[in-house]
Amino acid sequence: MCDHDRAKPALHNDAAGSRRHKLWELANNCHCPIIGVCLPLGLLRKLVGKVATLSAQSDDYDLHVWAVHECTNRSRMAELLQRTLDERFAGPIRQFKDARDGEALMALWRKAVDSGDTAGAFWAALSHPRCDAWLTEAIVRDMHMIQHQAGASVRVDLGRFAELQKQNALLAAELEQTRDKAARAAEARAKEAARLVEQVAQLRTELAQRDTAIDTLRRQLDALEAALPDMRDRERLLRRVEELEAREQALAEKMSQLRQRLARERQEASATVPAPLPVAPPPRVVPIALADKTVLCVGGRSSNVPNYRELLEREGARFMHHDGGIEQASELLDTSLAAADLVICQTGCISHQAYWRVKDFCKRTGKRCLYVDNPSTSSLSFCLRRAGEAAVSAVE
Repeated sequence: MCDHDRAKPALHNDAAGSRRHKLWELANNCHCPIIGVCLPLGLLRKLVGKVATLSAQSDDYDLHVWAVHECTNRSRMAELLQRTLDERFAGPIRQFKDARDGEALMALWRKAVDSGDTAGAFWAALSHPRCDAWLTEAIVRDMHMIQHQAGASVRVDLGRFAELQKQNALLAAELEQTRDKAARAAEARAKEAARLVEQVAQLRTELAQRDTAIDTLRRQLDALEAALPDMRDRERLLRRVEELEAREQALAEKMSQLRQRLARERQEASATVPAPLPVAPPPRVVPIALADKTVLCVGGRSSNVPNYRELLEREGARFMHHDGGIEQASELLDTSLAAADLVICQTGCISHQAYWRVKDFCKRTGKRCLYVDNPSTSSLSFCLRRAGEAAVSAVE
């Protein structure tokens, strides 16, 4: 507790009037703290400018001293300051209005000091009707100490403010670096995004081109399938022909082995059996170099095909057969014609399309073709014998 609190007299001012004190009615030691605490310098300069002409050399201290001096009597400046303070602190004035005596007034002042909101309370207390000389002195002394403490706090805060300024400068530099880094990263991301967008557009173009090519190929495939409805059957028959050719090759090799074996057995038999009486040899086909040759027989009766095969394989030939378009597809005939060394065309039992196909193929390729009018085995044998005799005569 302060000394003046211990020595304070009893507050007997209940009989005082209800009119609030005016600024120029207060003690002179009140004007300085009221002007300094309750009015910011910017506002004070504005108010002084309304009633006086300020010198260009006037600083804040000169302004303060002049305003304090004007408050010692009722002047235009004092009245302007009175109105400004009443308007500025209308709220605290209403709060202090309920104080009925000095003790209540002092209690409100202490409460304002504890809360740290003293500017409005300072004016409301000093101008209150119950504020006597002793209360005025006590309140002014309190404000004086508050200003000292505020000054010390300001000095501490200034040091802290300087340190904070240094930290702020460092943080500002770091922030600028971070912003630059973020800007570069954003620029890099923008470039990468633009590159990806361009790449996506290119891929979309390539995808559209691919889809167009697929559609074109699909239409071409549909057209081919429509033009060749039996393509799959042809492929199947072609594989069948390849299988049969492989089988014929295997049989031909086996027959060649059997012939060699038969020749050895005949030699062995002729060495032990006496020579038979000479007899006229039966007529046989004159060879046309048929050994190890592929002979294609086109047409003929299906019942005579085994006889055709036996007749030709007896001479060492590999036998192939095409029915001339009766059951087998005529389109497969070209494959058989290309694989044959000699062609036999059964003209009496063949389709017109197959006949002309055989004739045209042999004419274009120069492949030898024998034409047989009668599909019998004897007619085939006669045709081969005649062709062989013609070949021998040509050699002789």
